[in-house]
Amino acid sequence: MSDSKDPMVPDGDVNPIDTDYQVGQDNVVVHVGPFGLDIHNRVFVISALAVIAFVVLTLAFQSYAAPMFGGLRKWLTSNLDWFFISSGNIFVLVCLGLAFSPLGKVRLGGTQATPDYTYLGWFSMLFAAGMGIGLMFYGVSEPLSHFSSSMGGISVENGVRTDWAPLGAAEGDPEQARRLGMAATIYHWGLHPWAIYAVLALGLGLFSFNKGLPLTMRSVFYPLLGERVWGWPGHLIDILAVLATLFGLATSLGFGAAQAASGLNYLFGFPEGNTTQVVLVVGITAIALISVLAGLDAGVKRLSEINMGLAVLLLFFVILVGPTLALLGGFFSNLGAYLQYLPALANPFGREDVNFSQGWTSFYWAWWISWSPFVGMFIARVSRGRSVREFIISVLLVPSAACVLWMSVFGGTAIHQVVNDGYQAVTEAALPLQLFTMLDVMPLAQITSFIAIILVVVFFVTSSDSGSLVIDTIAAGGKVDAPAPQRVFWCTFEGLVAIALILGGGLVALQAMAVSTGFPFTIVLLVSCVALIKGLASEPRSS
Repeated sequence: MSDSKDPMVPDGDVNPIDTDYQVGQDNVVVHVGPFGLDIHNRVFVISALAVIAFVVLTLAFQSYAAPMFGGLRKWLTSNLDWFFISSGNIFVLVCLGLAFSPLGKVRLGGTQATPDYTYLGWFSMLFAAGMGIGLMFYGVSEPLSHFSSSMGGISVENGVRTDWAPLGAAEGDPEQARRLGMAATIYHWGLHPWAIYAVLALGLGLFSFNKGLPLTMRSVFYPLLGERVWGWPGHLIDILAVLATLFGLATSLGFGAAQAASGLNYLFGFPEGNTTQVVLVVGITAIALISVLAGLDAGVKRLSEINMGLAVLLLFFVILVGPTLALLGGFFSNLGAYLQYLPALANPFGREDVNFSQGWTSFYWAWWISWSPFVGMFIARVSRGRSVREFIISVLLVPSAACVLWMSVFGGTAIHQVVNDGYQAVTEAALPLQLFTMLDVMPLAQITSFIAIILVVVFFVTSSDSGSLVIDTIAAGGKVDAPAPQRVFWCTFEGLVAIALILGGGLVALQAMAVSTGFPFTIVLLVSCVALIKGLASEPRSS
């Protein structure tokens, strides 16, 4: 930081992250109280009561929950698809503008700060926490779904298909259908979701490391709200962040439980109904509790690196025993298709492909946004010492390239099996089972399928424990070392929310809550972009 007093640092120039000093009003950071808790009273109490009430009511009225969640998701995605798509575009443009502007020279932590983690450790943590379970669940099923939709088509008036109309027809042309399917998939896993994470992570890192404010959502809004961030406007922002994170995580945990149950049924004949999924959530939440108590370096970092190694091993296995040349060439072909069709895919208005824009894109953007407090804060905590330009390029391009490679390999292999080998079983399987069905016709299928189950479980654990640490930080007013009982509470209730949603409507309920919490938080993120730019403009820049 510069020698002159930063107008965005609270009076007293005290860093509330490192002390028990109360910034602003008396209710910002609470000293250690009864039962060894150290919480921000209003945020913790309101968030905890809301989550407990949701779990109790959903479990008590399961027969009413499923249709309610289904209707809620349909209404939100049908009426607000333009809003979600437009917001995603804005986040990408903000990131690119900052990276190539003079503000890109600002360094998180000050001009003399150095990174806390190596590139390998940094990439492993942000990648495993950011999209682990989603890649396992959708790596085969999404490219295959878009490919099948493009090949089969959805006929409407005058023979024009609403499903792919903006991208062009592909009936009877498997190669064009593959390009369309992969372009649509990469759109959902490339620049847009990582821009959502990057905007929030950058704001949190800047106002925490450079401005000395608590590592919590309200701090990002200090340039706009001033001292009011310590009052009810700040409380509401943090409460929204807690709820969005919990329900975003619960969606992913539900997907992970469904896929792990399908894999165990496929390999060992375990029943794959709700009971098995609930048992999996309970067991894996218990493992996550152990990792949470071990802390960031001993728990999350180690598990993330182990999982990254297993994921790379499975990835290279599929490349080597699958259609190797087609997969390697497909990476560049798919990337080209993504860039070619990106303007049409990202167009928020006048769309005819309502199944795609509402059923896929709107849900995805809301899901990523509901994850953004969790992933953004987690990335911020491990990104001290990076320049804004280095941060944005790394967070946008490296994970996006990894996602393109993953989807190209797993989705490309499944499409090759259908087109070249006539293997239709993979298209007929349920979504959670398609990964295992694809691996089933490859060598060492039992081993690779078991590794895939382990990956799902460990991605489950890393998402749960890192998410618990983040929620606890928000609920404790920015404390990064809050007492263990609080982390246990949040980790436990992540599992309970996932169980409630599984029993109260399954995947539809999970998706509905991700969209519901993602919508209000989209507005929060859009406003935070303005605060971020103002905050960066007041910072000294590295040479």
